[in-house]
Amino acid sequence: MRYYHAVVHKEEDSAFGVHFPDLPGCFSAADRMEDVIPNAVEALSLWFEDADSDTLPSPVEAIRAQAAEDLREGAFLVAVPWIGRNSKPARVNISLDHAMLDAIDKAASMRRLTRSAFLAEAARNEIEGRH
Repeated sequence: MRYYHAVVHKEEDSAFGVHFPDLPGCFSAADRMEDVIPNAVEALSLWFEDADSDTLPSPVEAIRAQAAEDLREGAFLVAVPWIGRNSKPARVNISLDHAMLDAIDKAASMRRLTRSAFLAEAARNEIEGRH
């Protein structure tokens, strides 16, 4: 997992505007603060569909320097997680309370997912702020 730093702007009577200095043309918007990260994650997903997924994030200090004027004008930075997908399954062992495992299996079944797919989706949603 990588974190890309985004610059967030908010002017009176407007949505939050988000752009990624490392990723030209990658931007997002959100009406509510709690939607900034999930919407930015979606923008990353769309950007990486058409771009090189090997693009590494710059250190936060470099982003601060690039966005210095925006930051002076009231913008702020957020770290946006990018998990990506490499389609390589990994076998792992985890321990869960039996009641939790039963609840997971029931919820997965209701969604027509395997236990593994359900857990992966739940983890992705939690990490990416999609609740």
